[in-house]
This record gives sequence, C-alpha cells and structure tokens, in this order.
Amino acid sequence: MRLAANISLMFTELPLLERFQAAKNAGFHVVEIQFPYKEKVKELVAAKEAAQVEVCLINVPAGDLMVGGEGLACVPGAEDEFKKALNICYKYAKALDVKLVNVLPGRCMEPANEYDYLETLKHNLSTAASAFGKHNILVTFEAINTRDMPGFLVHSTQQMLDIITDVDHDNLKMQFDIYHMQLMDGHVDECIEHYGHLIGHIQFSDVPGRGEPGTGNLNFIHIFEDIQRSHYHGYVAAEYKPTGNTLDSLQWMQEHDLTWLETKAVLK
Repeated sequence: MRLAANISLMFTELPLLERFQAAKNAGFHVVEIQFPYKEKVKELVAAKEAAQVEVCLINVPAGDLMVGGEGLACVPGAEDEFKKALNICYKYAKALDVKLVNVLPGRCMEPANEYDYLETLKHNLSTAASAFGKHNILVTFEAINTRDMPGFLVHSTQQMLDIITDVDHDNLKMQFDIYHMQLMDGHVDECIEHYGHLIGHIQFSDVPGRGEPGTGNLNFIHIFEDIQRSHYHGYVAAEYKPTGNTLDSLQWMQEHDLTWLETKAVLK
C-alpha cells in the first residue's frame, strides 16, 4: 500500500509509540515520522512490528531548525555536525527498514549569504546521497513555504530542480509537499505531471490551513488523478494537522478512490 500517514502530525491524541497501532487500525499500512529521535530505537521497532506497519520515511536531524534557528544542512561551517546527523539518521533508518530519508535544507536569514548557503547545501546533499545510496536508501530534500518558515532557503519547485541538476546524483530526488508548493508556486498538478520522475516522495494536506482534504480549496480528486497519471510511483503521505480528532478527519479516505495506491511502490 503506497498510502502513508505522518504520525508526527496525525494521531497526536496518543504518545508516539502508540500511534503505529492507531494508524494501522485506521487503515494505514505505512507510516512516516518527521523526527523519531526522542524515542529509543528498540521501542520504535517494537511498536512498528507489533502494529505490522512499514515506516517509509524519516527526516535527518535538523539541528535548531524547528525552534527557529537556521538548521543544519545549509549552514556553512556545520558540515561535520551534518555528518553526525547522517550517522544518527542511519542508525534509526536501518533499524526501522526505512526506504527514504529526507533532508530539510534550513534557513538563510541574510540574502547576501544565500550563495554560500546553497553551495553548502548542495555539498551536504551529495554527501548524504552517496552515504545512503550504499544502503539502498533514497535521499530526498524538501522545499518549505516562507509563510510558515520565514527565510527558508529552498522554497520553490524550480529551486529544487536547479539543485538536482547541480548535484547530479542518481540517489537524490525532490520531496514534493503539495501544501508548501501550492502556497509558493501554485499549479501543483502541472508540477507533478512534468516532474514526477524527479520526485522521491509526495506529501499532502489542504490549503491554506494544512488540514485534511476537504478543509481548504484544493481539489484532491484531480490531484490524486494527476499523481496516478504521472511518472511518480512512490509513497503518497497524508501529512496534515487534523482539524479535530484524527479519526474524525479521515472521511476523505472514504470519499476518494484510493485503490490505485495499492500498487507496490517503486522508488527508483
């Protein structure tokens, strides 16, 4: 099943270790976790195995990004710290049998420094792609909108495409978040149609509130059809903030035809 639930944002009524089973009970056979690092590896593995779900993706540790800092992957001088983050991520990814790891580029608050930050990011992405490629784990990186994260270095589809061209590594692809890219670029359907072969992972939530499908102005019937027709064949992950109880937010699963997502994922 290629449909996944992000259990960092969903099922938060429960502690993280209990969300694996909650997701499975709700009909998800695959989950993703943003940052699993506060939990012990053995406990995560036990929760995953007990629920009999797959973990498709985790993020590489991002330093102080989530508390308002610059982060890690793009910061000049922090390359050694980034390598340590890769090692930590690999420990979790290996134990959880994760197929993808995602790099959050980080912030650049001074426009004059943007070139150096981009060059550092590209160097670090190449390092990550090579390191995880040896273990058959795909590396993605993500653009995030600057409304929610002011100063975020990579905030458009075109930037991601330019970075992929410059890095030129066969183990690096875009993580395409429909919410972020609709806010920044619009026309997410056209991007998926044209660049599906360069996308390694898709996440979705509605716009503008980042809630479940049906709470905003996106037409998910058309979006799911676009994904189905595209050259993208990976996971499609619900990464939204439920407007109420998570279980009550899952009506979209009955309203949309998701049978096409039952095809085995092909990541490369």
